Amino acid sequence: MKYLISIFLILCSGASMAQESYSIEPIKDNVYRFSVGHYHSVFMVTDDAIVVTDPINPEAAQYLKDTLTQRYEQPIKYLIYSHNHIDHTLGGDVLANEQVEVVSHQYAYEDLSWTKAPTALPTLTFNDTLRVNLGDSHVQLRYYGPNNGRGSISMRFMPANVLFVADWIVLGRMPYKSLPGYDIHGMILSTEAVLNEPDFDVFVGAHADIGDRDDVVKYLNYLKVLYDGVRDGMLAGQSLKTIQESLTLSDYSDLKMFEEWRAQNIEGVYNTLIDQSYFNLRE
Repeated sequence: MKYLISIFLILCSGASMAQESYSIEPIKDNVYRFSVGHYHSVFMVTDDAIVVTDPINPEAAQYLKDTLTQRYEQPIKYLIYSHNHIDHTLGGDVLANEQVEVVSHQYAYEDLSWTKAPTALPTLTFNDTLRVNLGDSHVQLRYYGPNNGRGSISMRFMPANVLFVADWIVLGRMPYKSLPGYDIHGMILSTEAVLNEPDFDVFVGAHADIGDRDDVVKYLNYLKVLYDGVRDGMLAGQSLKTIQESLTLSDYSDLKMFEEWRAQNIEGVYNTLIDQSYFNLRE
């Protein structure tokens, strides 16, 4: 079942044209990564059924559905959302039907429902952990608390031992801009929790690189250096501009988007410490 598929679609919008690439690549055993430009999700094929994760958008979901139908006789049985953000969950209605269980954390379900998100709503939710069984394989879902969006979870595909996390762990690239929708404290705590669990063989994120435990450790170290540097600068009475100038984070300059997002990462933590900890009210 190991294969690599790549096609290119030209999408037209008015006078502009944007090119988006779709690809499917084997990760390990019966687990595959589905990529749409710089977005990624994961699916697992078993003897009886298929479990897919974030649909990403309706066009991508249709491509994935058509490809799986052409390649396999097994039907999709589960669709699992990593969290509530619509740049990962749109297209769920393309993949879901009466035979497909749509799974998410309770908080993700609440957000998608309350905001009337134009996608398939979850039909099965959980609070802490949930095991999704497919014959000799299974997916272990776990919630760690706030980190990015609402109801963000990890998915461990077994027995391949592939871990999938969307957004709050990103390997080989800086965290997104000024950390919109992120909880820096939760990102650190959730990543520490992942590293305290049994080792995984492969890590796949919803963005950027595939990696291993050492890569996740490096990511966690970056978050801690970023947080500590901003906090200590604020404790010393420094302005945001001064911290951005002095906190070079040069040990992590190899990360993608370092030059573009370093100052924005600092701004994100700075604003979080004001919004959540009222740093600006300290004497």
